[in-house]
Amino acid sequence: MSASPIQFVASSPVGLPRLVPQQQWRPTKKNIPPTLVQRQHILQAVRNYVAEFNPVPPLPAADLKVHADRIVAQLRCEPIFRDFIGVLLNNEMWREQLAGVPFERRLLLLPKCLRVEAKCPAPFDEFGLLCKQCGLCSIQDLTVEAEKLGYAVLVAEGSAIVMSLIQTGKIEAIVGVSCLSVLERAFPYMEAAAIPGVAVPLLQDDCIDTNVDLDWVWEYIHLTADDRTRRLDLGRLRDEVDFWFTPASMELILGPAQGETERIAREWLMRAGKRWRPFLTVAAYQALSGQPDAALPDDLRKVAVAVECFHKASLIHDDIEDNDSVRYGEKTLHEEHGVAVALNVGDLLIGEGYRLLASCKAGAEAKAEMLRVAAEGQRELCRGQGAELVWTRNPGVLTPLQVVNIFRQKTAPAFEVALRIGAIYAGKHDECDEVLGAYSRALGIAYQIRDDLDDLGASGETDDIAGQRPSLLLAVARERANGEKREFLDRLWRREVRPNSAEVEALYRELKADERCKHLLESYQEEAIRSLAALEHPSLKGLLRRVIGKIFNDVEIQGWCKEQELKNAAQRLEAVAPATAATAPTPSVAVPNPVA
Repeated sequence: MSASPIQFVASSPVGLPRLVPQQQWRPTKKNIPPTLVQRQHILQAVRNYVAEFNPVPPLPAADLKVHADRIVAQLRCEPIFRDFIGVLLNNEMWREQLAGVPFERRLLLLPKCLRVEAKCPAPFDEFGLLCKQCGLCSIQDLTVEAEKLGYAVLVAEGSAIVMSLIQTGKIEAIVGVSCLSVLERAFPYMEAAAIPGVAVPLLQDDCIDTNVDLDWVWEYIHLTADDRTRRLDLGRLRDEVDFWFTPASMELILGPAQGETERIAREWLMRAGKRWRPFLTVAAYQALSGQPDAALPDDLRKVAVAVECFHKASLIHDDIEDNDSVRYGEKTLHEEHGVAVALNVGDLLIGEGYRLLASCKAGAEAKAEMLRVAAEGQRELCRGQGAELVWTRNPGVLTPLQVVNIFRQKTAPAFEVALRIGAIYAGKHDECDEVLGAYSRALGIAYQIRDDLDDLGASGETDDIAGQRPSLLLAVARERANGEKREFLDRLWRREVRPNSAEVEALYRELKADERCKHLLESYQEEAIRSLAALEHPSLKGLLRRVIGKIFNDVEIQGWCKEQELKNAAQRLEAVAPATAATAPTPSVAVPNPVA
């Protein structure tokens, strides 16, 4: 293991990322579930079904429909989604066989209708679209990445071309994107060829400016047997980490609490939270351990809980410094017990974190490296918080890049510490040192932007407008405003006016600051994924790619039957003003609630 000090990437200034192409939102066709949340829910149900019943491909279309009907019945969803479910089912049956086919023996087949038709400069030949890499749509990025891996790529329609390529014997697996109607016509050819084939359905079928769930396409493109974590259930892993923060587990890990201060500290440690940081520690360890299917070592709990101790301590201190009164829907620690007690509890948790790292069973050199990583992360986080506190004493206008750099210092170090400590505990930190820094930086910025966007419509504990904290939404809005609106936002930055949250949010939407921030969020997520290109460890590379989807798409589905849909709709109507309720549409399927 290298003894040289780790240079946190978070300590270097960051620029705005290359903006990824955006798909123009359009409603889905009626036989496609209308939201990504619902499509993800169906996909997980399909994966559970295949794991339980293990249907063997290739299945005739009639048999595939029988299985699809069973899943429809299990989900109690609309029967019109059966064909969509059938495609996902076929994909999952072929998934492991696809993973075993080398990239250079695969074909990626994309439809030309993913392009922005009114602006696309690409010509056609007898084989399809000749992409000019203008950057307007996702075809360029998908093509470049797939060809870099070794795929053959076609942007074309029609089963004849595909069959002719299959008959050459050079193509042994297909990853395709197409509408359901084309997939239905192509299915007999795929069944006859009996080669692994997965297809991501287009969300529309009118052949113009169509959309697709791009994360699904990326996942199938990169699927490989070299990634030993490809079958790892991230949801189950996260549940296991959550269990470590129950009272009985806490006592086993930390020992019996001694005195009131420790009791308060542990209650705060167990209090609600997403626990992404200890999850990342465990995920990095599992990917690098070489045995991702093995039971987690008990000693790893100390390391993961230490990471959460550092994070929860920072929240206590942040709440005091920001004068926040609510967190997790409850009183902040200093509101409940006073500033002096809260400061002491935060300091105790920092000490607990270092104690746990020092007492784990890692070797002396690994322990020293983990302690150094934690200390460097603590310093960088305090620098970021310090920059915000300096601004608070003398508030002025901040540009989007200046806000992003505060995000980088305040949020990225905690993710970086979590990943590095997991890698060090696995004994493989040198293999991924530089990549973990770049990945954490982009992940941390994206996470903070998502928090900014989540604050829209919020009040109290996370309302940056009421709290008058640096906000990317405010920076983007100010950059886009002119005249009186810009003067007003300048005064808001300088804290010369007391803001009305509803009015400011309306201005954000008028200036489309929220849309710009969503675009930046997607771009930083993509930057995190791009940073993995230099990573040579296939299991860590695959797992960190999937972690992005887990963190930013993690939701809880509550009820799919029509009775539950009606109940959910009634509850939503009761929660809004009568005028709004009178115009609110009744959803066709249940709207899931995000995990707190």
